[in-house]
Amino acid sequence: MTGPAGDPVALRSPAMVRFFDGVMQRQMRRAFRAVRVAEPGLPALPDDRPVVFFSNHPSWWDPAFYIVLSAALLPGRCSFGPMEARALERYRFMRRIGIFGIEPGTTSGAARLLRVGGHILSDPAHVLWLTAQGHFADPRTPVELQRGLSRLLSRAPQALAVPVALEYPFWSEKRPEALAAFGDAIPAAEATHERLEQALQDTANALAARAKARSPAAFDTILGGRVGVGGIYGGWSRLRARIRGRSYRPEHLPESGE
Repeated sequence: MTGPAGDPVALRSPAMVRFFDGVMQRQMRRAFRAVRVAEPGLPALPDDRPVVFFSNHPSWWDPAFYIVLSAALLPGRCSFGPMEARALERYRFMRRIGIFGIEPGTTSGAARLLRVGGHILSDPAHVLWLTAQGHFADPRTPVELQRGLSRLLSRAPQALAVPVALEYPFWSEKRPEALAAFGDAIPAAEATHERLEQALQDTANALAARAKARSPAAFDTILGGRVGVGGIYGGWSRLRARIRGRSYRPEHLPESGE
């Protein structure tokens, strides 16, 4: 079957994907204390069905988070995702890692998402990541999804839809946490706009409760980052530990969550 113009399946390079996985992992290690996934983690996904992961959109870090999650949790799958066409023209190399361009908020953009998304989801080894809100929004505001997601799923009856909530809260360190939570998989045949929206809202609410509790024990840490506050406070803490004859621990928040 001939793919659409600018077919991301044909353009995707496994070598480029591996390279970019490493780049994004290093970026998130530097920027965050840790990258964590709320327990029980990723729902069981059969190998014979493609998957659409749809999330809220709290930050420009979201696509990088997708890449890290995909590399850590879905090593046997090929991941794809849309990007504003104008921005993709500036970063053309991203076509080689499964990114395809669309024009957000336009009829042609919606049509291309349906066309390219349907093509991607024709293969059970593929997954599609979507910031289904379509615009940046605080993670604690009510979820409002664009209707293109349910339309896409109506054209891909073999697919499953999985809600993904994302947050980047500060706990007790200089750097924030990168937190994700997955909801239950929804068969495409049952994926009405209302059900998808409610599923993501429920997942976001559950993640918010855990984020507020600030307990690493409620999460699986898939990528450790830098710890400690640094600067004057960090220097003073290091000196105080030395004066007291204790080993210096830069982290404020132990992994036990105590």
